[in-house]
Amino acid sequence: MSKLTAFLLLCFTAAVPETFALDPPQPHWTAEALAAKNAEAKGGLDALRAIHSLKLSGRLLLNDGQYQLDYVELKKRPDMIRAEASLQGLTAVQAWDGAQAWQIQPFQGRKDPEKMSTDDAKDLIEDADLDGPLVDYAAKHYRLEYLGTEDVDGTPAHKIQVTKPDGDVLYVYLDPDYFLEIRIVARHLVRGAPQETVSDFGDYEKVNGVYFPFEIVSGPKGAPESAKQKIEYERGQANLELDDALFHFPAAAAK
Repeated sequence: MSKLTAFLLLCFTAAVPETFALDPPQPHWTAEALAAKNAEAKGGLDALRAIHSLKLSGRLLLNDGQYQLDYVELKKRPDMIRAEASLQGLTAVQAWDGAQAWQIQPFQGRKDPEKMSTDDAKDLIEDADLDGPLVDYAAKHYRLEYLGTEDVDGTPAHKIQVTKPDGDVLYVYLDPDYFLEIRIVARHLVRGAPQETVSDFGDYEKVNGVYFPFEIVSGPKGAPESAKQKIEYERGQANLELDDALFHFPAAAAK
């Protein structure tokens, strides 16, 4: 900038009445900066890493709330998860121990444990990540790209594309004020065919110094409300002693 241009700009700025002052510049966001804000908003890296296990309990609502099941989700580092949904003495189970996914589906007439393919368990495996996709993304070999803002139910949310090593993609939407996830769209390849799942997050509560969503609504992209499931947690407990056997395929079934 020449000295003359700088002088004229200074004079013009000084002459602008206060009532016509320009709006302050907005931050120039990057995906990396937003990932850091997300970790900070959750409670900070130290608080996150201090949680070794997590138990969330509440209820699972299906078919617009016509069916309400008791629901418990257990997570344990590094990447283990077990989810149980119970109704009228029957309990459905889905679990991942970091290598093998399995399930028990008594509501479908199958009361014995059965192994799941990695393709069929992709949503479950992603849920096993206690921190969320943006925390420690580099260590997970995720590639981030900031895509600007997009409306999410009236909120101009920050949109971040997360590309995983296997080619699957997550679109993570962060609240512009609190930098917590309010939506994740997961695009998976399942047996060669693309599938998309939309999960909306809300009602964040603090457990052991870390914020977790206590309400999650999820279902296939474009699905009617009756095809979605809603989880409402009522209690969260951190750092319980959880036996690894809870997450492994039952030994008796493996024989």
